[in-house]
Amino acid sequence: MLHLRKLFLSASHVRTPSLSPLSPLHRLLAATAPASPEPFAVEDYLVTTCGLSRPKARKASKKLAHLKSPSKIDAVLAFLAALGISPSTTAAIVAADPQFLCADVELNLSKRVAELTDLGIKRSQIARLIPLARTTFRSSSLGPNLAFWLPVFGSFEKLLGAIKVNGGILGADLEKVAKPNLAILQQCGISVREFSDTYLTRVLTRLPEYVENAVLYIDKLGVPRDSSLFRYALMAFVIQSQEKIDRKMGMLEMLGWSQDDVLTAVRKMPCILTMSEERMQTAVNFLTRDVGLEIPYIAQRPVLVMYSYERRLLPRHSLLNILNSKDLLYPELDFYSVIALTEKKFLDKYVHPYEKSIPGLAATYASYCAEKVPNEVST
Repeated sequence: MLHLRKLFLSASHVRTPSLSPLSPLHRLLAATAPASPEPFAVEDYLVTTCGLSRPKARKASKKLAHLKSPSKIDAVLAFLAALGISPSTTAAIVAADPQFLCADVELNLSKRVAELTDLGIKRSQIARLIPLARTTFRSSSLGPNLAFWLPVFGSFEKLLGAIKVNGGILGADLEKVAKPNLAILQQCGISVREFSDTYLTRVLTRLPEYVENAVLYIDKLGVPRDSSLFRYALMAFVIQSQEKIDRKMGMLEMLGWSQDDVLTAVRKMPCILTMSEERMQTAVNFLTRDVGLEIPYIAQRPVLVMYSYERRLLPRHSLLNILNSKDLLYPELDFYSVIALTEKKFLDKYVHPYEKSIPGLAATYASYCAEKVPNEVST
């Protein structure tokens, strides 16, 4: 037994060349074995290479989790840089549309550039278009759509202005949506070149039946088609459903407005119906209950309802109350004339002249405008 134990102990101290970590064979195998590749950290790459903030990179990386290497991203970044797109603009593109980094440069992006160049669009103009077009830039319909819209708007600059307001025109169905809407506008005597950079461009991508119904409704209101109000009304009625419009008009009636009052206000300022119901109700209640205005007076001056309650109506009314408490205002002061003043004119007329007689008046008014609880005004 003792002999077997000695044999076992002696065998346990024998090191074979193949198993010893210090053997030449082991070192050779270790040197030639391929190192396991590090996983591609997309989030970190977006921060260090694309210039995204950590939160934006984290959000964007969720749509790029399938990428195993930076090769595709690097190719797209090089493509954007070659067009003269700045790093900050590139970061904005990636944050808004992370999958832009997955586009094939040769089979997709370069083809789009070639198509637009054939339309006479310069590379510098393409560089300005990409941040606005985003996903649409990768679509094969981009070239045909731009070929259609360029003569409609008359210039690339006007088209770009329209895209800034309504990027949807690049992907609009030309036959079913764009062309019918253009025909309706032409019947109304409206040229899109005149409002290329306004919200009226949203009309171009709405369903044609919405546009037709809006035109009929505005005609019933008696708004002349050749007036600027017609365009404002068209925008107000097209961007929302008839149900929403009826609900808002019904809410005004519930607040004590007659049908004539509602129609008067809408005719004078159609965009009043673009307000949210909550904001509209807050303004009307304030003007009637706190200020004490009659509804017909408001209906004749509907812009009063559209002024900001927090930043204009309430601060100015509160300041007028202070001046009234000191008998510093004429009793017949017209509320609308005060509210309609620019901020500078209001300060010059109702704040600065009374600062000596009412210490702290300017600071109090500033507090009202900042929606803070003001300090007491000195008496």
